[in-house]
Amino acid sequence: MKSKGLLTASFLLLVLSAVIWWSNKKAATADKTPVETASVKLLNLPEDQIQNIEIKKRTGETLQLQRNDSQWRIIVPRLLRADPDAVSSMLSTLSSLTSDRTVEEKATKLDEYGLTQPTIELSIGDKNKKTTKLLIGDETPAGTAVYAAIAGDQRVFVLSSYKKNSFDKSPNDLRDRRLLTFESDKVSSIELTAKKQVIAFGRSKDQWQIVRPKPLRADSSQVEELLRTLRDAKMDLSGSEDDKKVSAAFDSGTLFATAKVTDVSGTQELQVRKNRDDYYAKSSAIAGVYRVSTGTGTGLDKNLGDFRNKKLFDFGFADPEKVELHDGPKSYFLTRSGSDWWSSGTKMEPGTVSAFIDKIRDLSASKFPESGFATPVMDLTVTSDGGRRVEKVLLSKNGDNYEAKRENEPTLYELNASSVSELQNSAAELKPAPAPVPSKK
Repeated sequence: MKSKGLLTASFLLLVLSAVIWWSNKKAATADKTPVETASVKLLNLPEDQIQNIEIKKRTGETLQLQRNDSQWRIIVPRLLRADPDAVSSMLSTLSSLTSDRTVEEKATKLDEYGLTQPTIELSIGDKNKKTTKLLIGDETPAGTAVYAAIAGDQRVFVLSSYKKNSFDKSPNDLRDRRLLTFESDKVSSIELTAKKQVIAFGRSKDQWQIVRPKPLRADSSQVEELLRTLRDAKMDLSGSEDDKKVSAAFDSGTLFATAKVTDVSGTQELQVRKNRDDYYAKSSAIAGVYRVSTGTGTGLDKNLGDFRNKKLFDFGFADPEKVELHDGPKSYFLTRSGSDWWSSGTKMEPGTVSAFIDKIRDLSASKFPESGFATPVMDLTVTSDGGRRVEKVLLSKNGDNYEAKRENEPTLYELNASSVSELQNSAAELKPAPAPVPSKK
């Protein structure tokens, strides 16, 4: 009986201990229940007031950024230019950082949140030489957020993981990876050497022209695409190759393309080489040799024909003011007044005029022959841009197709017979607007 009583007492003691443990745990959990659900603004630092940032990680890495006038640079672990877009994104998050919720108003055991030795310690210095420290600790149990605190503030907060990711950066994440640093809107000329050709472009206002190998009309959209390729040429730092291997691959590669870009600050040059299926580049703007993306390589793999303007007319999507077509014995005259089109004093049906102008706008060369232009059989004149642009094109028959020539320009454009036939048909379909219906009295 004594043995049975002892077992019963032991069981009751065990149950009582479990109840006390559960009660204490519940009380502790209650103490750490969020004291508020509204978000709290943790930092209130205008972006233009932030002068330096230091990122220290629990793993030992340190990254320091410093503002020099309007330019940011990395100064630790080594001096590097900072990517203005990447830094701007981080500053935007920092300047108005808010918490998701508050965990404790007066925390006494920061180690429970991983804040004694934080995962990330962010020190932000402003123009007044005041430093604010943001501590980022462990993940919350759900794994979708992290604990955070401001040094000197007893409160513990929760931040969404994506906000932490805004600060969890390495030098490669924040360094300026551009190989050319020109200002796109201030570029005046580009020179591309590729496919055994040297092609040079000059810009006047917003219009590009080919100036080498000889003056030619350029497709401005294609030249702008080339400019974007050069602007977006960046170091590919994702591979495991060290600097020596990259340099060796560049040295043993085949010259693929060379580009020169000139803006108000001078000329920068990019040399791209291909080694097997990879591309490597060397820039005059920065030191070193780097792997670049396949997109950079293919974006420079262009010849003269890729940049020539195939359109016969430059009025684009704007409505011209006048159109005059002479096709053998047939002639067509159109003049626009406001939104209305007129021909010899007769108001024209707008749908047929619009279709006719679309056919003129679509006239494009299928290729650029060197010779073959004969006696003109058709001429077309378009006046646009408030009368400041007058474009006249002559067309002659050459076999099954047509050859066209812009007035005062040597270039020949071969047109498919179908495009000319469609133009003739749309001209023949021009008709007066319906007479207005008289109002009933």
